[in-house]
Amino acid sequence: MRPKDPYKAFRFIVEIDGTEVGGFSDAAGLEARTETDDYREGGTNDYVHKIAKETKYPNLTLKRGLTDKTELWNWHKDVVAGVILRKTVSVILLDSQRQEKWRWIFSDAFPVRWSGSDMTATGNSVAVETLELAHHGMRKQ
Repeated sequence: MRPKDPYKAFRFIVEIDGTEVGGFSDAAGLEARTETDDYREGGTNDYVHKIAKETKYPNLTLKRGLTDKTELWNWHKDVVAGVILRKTVSVILLDSQRQEKWRWIFSDAFPVRWSGSDMTATGNSVAVETLELAHHGMRKQ
């Protein structure tokens, strides 16, 4: 039996509060990092224990082509106005048949940064919007 090939990183969708919100070109920040402290054991053996501390999650960064859809812009605009609406954001990895294989869920997410593309009249690249989200951790479903 042939081992299964790894999934392709370009086949993913993003949902916000259970609704797919369009195609994204990038999703970064799928990471959990547990910090450690070193504790040296006494005696002459020089053994160092690694003691687990807290686990930290970086912000989730999403990028997509700029379109007439304004839900990401409006969500960030609300935060700027002091209305912090926390939402559940899912990044869903699909297989070649577009079947869900992995789902990372980011709880209580809200935008902390929105940015658009640099504009240049000499290029022909797609205008991109970037949304950075703070959240209360990531889990896999």
